[in-house]
Amino acid sequence: MTDLLDSASTLLGYGAMLVPGLLLLGVCFWLARADRDSLLRIVVLILGFILIRDAMTPTRLWEFGLVGDFVPWLRMTDDPVVLVAFGLGSILLVLATLRDPRLRSLVQWGTPNPSTLGLGILGGILAAAPILAVSAAAPLEERGGAVALGVLPALAFMALAGNLGEEVFFRGYLQGRLETAMPAVRAALLSAVIFAACHAYLATTVTDVGWPLLAFTLWEGLICAFLRLRRGVIPAAIAHGLAIFLLSSGLV
Repeated sequence: MTDLLDSASTLLGYGAMLVPGLLLLGVCFWLARADRDSLLRIVVLILGFILIRDAMTPTRLWEFGLVGDFVPWLRMTDDPVVLVAFGLGSILLVLATLRDPRLRSLVQWGTPNPSTLGLGILGGILAAAPILAVSAAAPLEERGGAVALGVLPALAFMALAGNLGEEVFFRGYLQGRLETAMPAVRAALLSAVIFAACHAYLATTVTDVGWPLLAFTLWEGLICAFLRLRRGVIPAAIAHGLAIFLLSSGLV
């Protein structure tokens, strides 16, 4: 019972921090509803996502650091209730935004066949591999420490479901909208660069990880953007979620 109360307290405190900013962004989204071009609403959604994501740092729902001076590490909260709540919240947010038919029409999901799922898994491994390879020689305590085995199922759910929202916003809505204005390859490149740029505050002001975090998110963004270009949002979301799980689980 005490653990559930602690989880509820954590989520309430985190939610209270978000309310003022989300209210303003909600007004922006509502005022932009009559705009035939979906770009403004996409920008508002991404700003809201950045607020939701970056507020995880001061509330200690995740933690970043560096191995040496250039290899980032990541650990999530060890509270499984909070992790599951974040994953469910991401799914609900995606479902809510997909109610807008103009946004929904931009999302190319792809076909969830074995080759598509396999490419997503391969993409996740490829995204995490440089960091894992370079940091492997460092003791686990220097790259975030061990993660309890009992937390891993909730962490996996949060990584996959939580990053589904991010991929729908960046690779579904944004990349889909960019493809209406430029060649598809350029749209993929631009979505990846914008994705990395949207981590600038997280890298330089919210945390002190700096350019290594931007380098990783650019690399990850390029992988996800080209998976989306070739096979749709499904493999991009799998790749993103798997990469975050591999980096935050302490298994490798």
